[in-house]
Parts: sequence; C-alpha cells; structure tokens
Amino acid sequence: MSSRQAVGLVDRVYREILGRIVESEFTEGQKLPTEQALTARFSASRPVIREALSRLRADGIIATRQGSGTVVVRRPDPDLPLFTPLETISDIQRCYEFRIVVEPGAAALAATVADDADLADIERKFRQLDVVINEHALGVREDFDFHLAVARASRNQFFSSVIASMQPQVLFSMNLMRNLSLLKSTERQKLVQAEHEVILEALKRRDPHAASEAMRVHLEGARNRMFGS
Repeated sequence: MSSRQAVGLVDRVYREILGRIVESEFTEGQKLPTEQALTARFSASRPVIREALSRLRADGIIATRQGSGTVVVRRPDPDLPLFTPLETISDIQRCYEFRIVVEPGAAALAATVADDADLADIERKFRQLDVVINEHALGVREDFDFHLAVARASRNQFFSSVIASMQPQVLFSMNLMRNLSLLKSTERQKLVQAEHEVILEALKRRDPHAASEAMRVHLEGARNRMFGS
C-alpha cells in the first residue's frame, strides 16, 4: 500500500468515527469500541485505526483514561456537516490553536502601543460588524478585518503579516462559525459581538492584560461553540 493510500484510509476512518460521534451514536462520556471491533467495523487495519484515533485524540474529541479506555470527551456541533466535510475539522482545530496562542499577544501589544488612529480603525471595524448583525448577514470579511486591525495596531509587522497570510484559513473557519451562528439564533451572533466589544474596550483603556485575556476568551469561545467545551 502506498503512503497516499494509507493517508486516504486514515482520513476515511477518522471521518467515519467522527461522524458517529457527531450523530451521537458514540456520546460524550461513552467508551469507544475496542481497536479490534473498530478494525472489523470499518474494514481497516489496526495501524490505520490507531492513527485515526490519534488524530481524534489530538483534536480533543476523544481521550484515553486509565481504567476506562478511550472515551468521547467532546462532540462537535451537529450542524457542522451542513457546511464543511468532517475531514476538515482537524485543520480548523489547528487554526484555532494557533490563533489562541498568537492573537492575545497581538492584542496585549496593541493596548500598549496603538495610537488614537489605530483605535479608531478598530472601533470602525467593530461598528461595521454591528451593521452586519442588524442586517442578519454573515459578516465574515468584517470579522476578519476587525482581527486584522487589532494585529496591525500592535505596530509589529510579524503579527499583522501572519494574520494576513492566514486569511484563507481564517476566513474559512469564520465563515463556518458565522453560518452556524446564523443557523442557531441572532443571540449567538450578538454574543460574538459582545466578546469583540470587550476586546475593544480593553484596548481603549490601554490595558494589555485585559486585552489579551479578552482575545483569548473570544477565540476559545468560538472554538468551543463549534467543537463543544
């Protein structure tokens, strides 16, 4: 078997096990079947099963607990498959992990060095998002522009260039998140905007710790709303 075929098999098994979790066949707190049972069910070798489980473990969907075996610890939003293939979930998780590390630092620095024009630009982007919510539109581009404005306000080109270079991945995850929010209720969109407002107010107070924490809470909240807490 070629390496490409092996990767394809892992992708298939990952997708199928995750699908069973999303559809609540395997529920949170439930122990997964043994490797042998999974091998028979999904017509795959043990190495393939182990690699698929390893990916699910890295994504925080399952965990191995002493005395309990492998259990489901997180169920992604059941509406996710309406908007994205299940195999993309791992990439979205990695994108959020990276942003949770990087963007709070950019926000903290922005709170320290941003000038009045920078803050005015961030607030302008925030107000544009208000308009989007009132119009019941997605506002993916406006959301990205808000985060990019915060990175630019750090006056460190590495923060802004990294966020800008991630635009396709970030826009993809934002589009998914905002589609889910629109599907759920306007209140969920308002919750996201309330988190943006906390970031903005911390920046205006020139409070780096509060700005960093607000950005972290916002990004972790976005990830958890999509993937479960």
